[in-house]
Amino acid sequence: MIVASNLTKRYPGGYEAVKEASFEISAGQMVFITGHSGAGKTTLVKLLATIERPTSGSLVVNGQNLAALRRSAIPYVRRNFGLVFQDQKLLFDRSALDNVLLPLQIAGLPRRNAIRRAQAALDKVGLLAREKARPIALSGGEQQRLAIARAVVNRPTILLADEPTGNLDSESATEILEIFADFHRVGVTVVVATHDQNFIERYRPTVLRLDHGRLL
Repeated sequence: MIVASNLTKRYPGGYEAVKEASFEISAGQMVFITGHSGAGKTTLVKLLATIERPTSGSLVVNGQNLAALRRSAIPYVRRNFGLVFQDQKLLFDRSALDNVLLPLQIAGLPRRNAIRRAQAALDKVGLLAREKARPIALSGGEQQRLAIARAVVNRPTILLADEPTGNLDSESATEILEIFADFHRVGVTVVVATHDQNFIERYRPTVLRLDHGRLL
């Protein structure tokens, strides 16, 4: 499903955040990207999500080389991905339901169908009873669960998360990782960037370990 070959991301000034990384991720696999602060975890997630473009090398997802992709094709490729960030990027002037509806509205799904899908996504993360609440009224863990509901409402085949538990207490963090594990159990490919070794020991995923941009 995901094949990287000599994947490199170099920023202006010559700094290489990811250096000649080569790896494969199979469909339905659970993978954690780990490493010290500044190791390149976030950059690698952004490369996978087509937020950043590789400087060199190839990155093939579902048969498409993202490094050679036309910019006009990027929105269509991103439909394969659900994205969850440490900063959830929620819309605080809208309800929880409206936040989850947004990707479906952009995709042009009829409103009645979109509402059913959004409510199902909220139910999966335990927030259906809070569908009318605005994000400001939710706890940090609930906000992150809302971000996950929005990420999966389009039924992506790949779920990408960058330090999704970084701002949470241990109980909330465990709840979030268990949600990711649930999606993995039903066949979704899950890729999580994290520095938390406890979760690695608990879930025993495949681990991609970065050190100053190099894959160990």
